[in-house]
Amino acid sequence: QVQLVESGGGLVQPGGSLRLSCAASGSTSDINAMGWYRQTPGRERELVAAILTNGLTNYGTSVKGRFAISRDNAKSTVYLQMNSLRPEDTAVYYCYADSPYKRDPVWGQGTQVTVSS
Repeated sequence: QVQLVESGGGLVQPGGSLRLSCAASGSTSDINAMGWYRQTPGRERELVAAILTNGLTNYGTSVKGRFAISRDNAKSTVYLQMNSLRPEDTAVYYCYADSPYKRDPVWGQGTQVTVSS
């Protein structure tokens, strides 16, 4: 069983930066993909970024070119560097870890990111 702990959220001004971290523990050997979705009330869940163990990445259209995801496989940790933040980026960011051997991903507790003056 995998557990995820997220950190790094907070309040930042438009144009600023934040870095999110998501650390996996437990049965991490079967994890293939990790990343973040975000959720804003009234909007559909949106993929932010994902990364495979082999380094392949995928980004949501709205964050491409501004955010960068990376991973440290030895630490079973992924990082999301968020630059040029906009008010529209305000959301709860949920880390996830997925395995090809499981139907459903494991989700972190979520971390609030607020971009405001």
